[in-house]
Amino acid sequence: MNSKNLIQIKQFCLYHEIEDTFISNLNNYGLIEIIVLEEEQYLQPEQLPSIEKMIRLHYDLKINLEGIDAITHLLNKIEVLQKNLTATQNKLRLFEQHQIG
Repeated sequence: MNSKNLIQIKQFCLYHEIEDTFISNLNNYGLIEIIVLEEEQYLQPEQLPSIEKMIRLHYDLKINLEGIDAITHLLNKIEVLQKNLTATQNKLRLFEQHQIG
């Protein structure tokens, strides 16, 4: 795997002024995935928005890792439900158009 597009955890933590143990703990909870290349730890760029949200939950709102885990799980569930609702509404719209036409 090429580290070109990956974000080095050390640099990420320095930029956000957080402990690297916080990122390790998120990984231990299964909330993020750490990639290890040549003894360096990296994050995938796609994970950044959710990691930054977890940083705000923890450092700004003082929510512990168990709370972040629960919140993340519930937000993911809501997102899936919203996608299902949109798909169902689209199907209903097509069905109604077919009935009218």
